[in-house]
Amino acid sequence: MVAALAVFSSFLLTAPADSTPKRFSIFPFPLVYYTPETRLAYGVAATMTFRFRRDTIPAVRPSQVTVGAAYTQNRQTLFYVPFQIFYDQNRYYVNGEVGYYKYSYFFFGLAQREVPRELYSVNFPRIRVNAFRRVADRGVWKSLYAGVRYQYEEFDVTQTEPAGLLSSGEVPGGLGSRLSGAGAGLFFDTRDNIFYPSKGVVVDLTYLLNNWKSKDVVGQGFSDSRANRFGRYVLDVASYHKLTDRAILAVNYIVSMSDGSAPFNALSLLGGTKRMRGYYEGRFRDWNVAVLQAEGRFTLWQRLGAVVFGSVGVLGNNTELIRFADPKGAYGAGLRVRINRDRLNIRADYGFGRQSNGLYLTIGEAF
Repeated sequence: MVAALAVFSSFLLTAPADSTPKRFSIFPFPLVYYTPETRLAYGVAATMTFRFRRDTIPAVRPSQVTVGAAYTQNRQTLFYVPFQIFYDQNRYYVNGEVGYYKYSYFFFGLAQREVPRELYSVNFPRIRVNAFRRVADRGVWKSLYAGVRYQYEEFDVTQTEPAGLLSSGEVPGGLGSRLSGAGAGLFFDTRDNIFYPSKGVVVDLTYLLNNWKSKDVVGQGFSDSRANRFGRYVLDVASYHKLTDRAILAVNYIVSMSDGSAPFNALSLLGGTKRMRGYYEGRFRDWNVAVLQAEGRFTLWQRLGAVVFGSVGVLGNNTELIRFADPKGAYGAGLRVRINRDRLNIRADYGFGRQSNGLYLTIGEAF
């Protein structure tokens, strides 16, 4: 009901959108959303889309910055600023996130070692920045970017279940961790619209070398912690196919692999708002993950749309690269309401997994 009311009210209150993008638009709103990880969340947020004065409209893609603060039904506190910025006729592209989270999660185990869900609490600042420059201004290479990546996260575990696997100290980073990583990336993008594409492809290739320290005691510092290192390789590909004037097929392929010693919270995972909706975020964690997702997107009436989606994922580790014989599947459907001229949507999805389901109400597409 909350999801339906939020989407319906935004549909009534948003000014009609036409086909001409604006140089600057802002959409402030009372923040109300729902995910399985938070349950009901409420707060305030503002999403800004803009283009710099030296950039032409509509040739230059819109930059977007969202500022939000929320408190959830699970007594979680979130402050976050995700951003993606295009500058100098799309020559430079920067994206990432800065945030602070006072959160609680359920832990379900690692790899093939599953446990009854354990509730744990954690506070963590997070910084992720990816800075790219276009390789060439003409020809086929004008869609290719190369650049650097950086991430920092201090995962301060403040409470675990006394008899649980996390509290035993057997899980890498289960008592807390501090992670810092840097690396390189390639980004290839031919989408006709970054918020709601109808054609094109986007390829994101990542390598990160991470150093991290593991806490020895819940809630205490890192003076006696152990230092570790691991590499992360990620290939994320999405393609978009216009079937009719009112129907689009979107397909997403993800491969994420790790080597070395990684904390549990930095492993590849399934579940959440973007990757296999229908499962709790982190319901399955392992060193390696491969995911295939597909979504049919339909225009129903003016700014109102609908989607149906399905996904399948497999996991693996250092000894079994990928366990194809043990796939996980999910499916679902949702509604969309366009909130600005650049085709940014509010989305409400309901997903189903194996003995699992979840409602997702947020802004922007899953992929």
